[in-house]
Amino acid sequence: MNAPPSSKPGEPLLDVNAISLSFKGVKAISELSFSVARGEILALIGPNGAGKSSLLNVLNGVYVPDSGEIIFEGEHFREIEPLEAARRGIARTFQNNALFKKMTVLDNVLTGLARHTNSSFLAQALRLPGARREEARLRARAESVLEFLELQPYRDLTVGNLAYGIQKRVELGRALVSEPTLLLLDEPLAGMNAQEKAEMSEFVSGINRHLGTTVVLIEHDVGIVMTLSNHVVVLDYGRKIGDGTPAEIRSNADVIAAYLGTVH
Repeated sequence: MNAPPSSKPGEPLLDVNAISLSFKGVKAISELSFSVARGEILALIGPNGAGKSSLLNVLNGVYVPDSGEIIFEGEHFREIEPLEAARRGIARTFQNNALFKKMTVLDNVLTGLARHTNSSFLAQALRLPGARREEARLRARAESVLEFLELQPYRDLTVGNLAYGIQKRVELGRALVSEPTLLLLDEPLAGMNAQEKAEMSEFVSGINRHLGTTVVLIEHDVGIVMTLSNHVVVLDYGRKIGDGTPAEIRSNADVIAAYLGTVH
């Protein structure tokens, strides 16, 4: 696996600037602003319905905000198409596995490169030399991801027959194979037991530490959030009520009242 091209560590990679989003008049996100530094792991936390998944959908172009803008690598976007977001280096996993259950692990990971091929359909169909070289290069990249995520033992197995925790890792691999600059993870630990959570946390940390990938993740396990992330943004009914380091969030009175629970 190759690390994405980097510039100065710690500089802003992503700015969310006064984003608002509503559905049939109901506000999902209200004037939300925060920054994500290059190379950090930022956790989005908050109660169900706080607007976390809606925000990820804005960041990768699934939703168009009512107002505000996204600034990614210095470029300003009022809205961005999902294909353009993928090409610019934004990858995404989803809360519920969206895998092809009858396909193998390798083939599922390869689907993460569908938007990154340069060969035309005709060139691929005719097996022209350029298309064959590109196929070999992309397949080698997928094999590298399987190795990194310790998925090689499952390489040729049908995804639908695998344990849930392995399936979540396959979905992570499908997002990672495009070598994203920004990786958006929607509850990557949801539904896992304690051991699976610990393993997945290690993989997320490794992606950030060894590949230099900036990560924005949604997670409800506050204990894991406080050890895995170095920046936490807290949402409550679409509003930001906390933004800082894990230590700062632990002592934030608004966050304690709305989410973490009363301190006795």
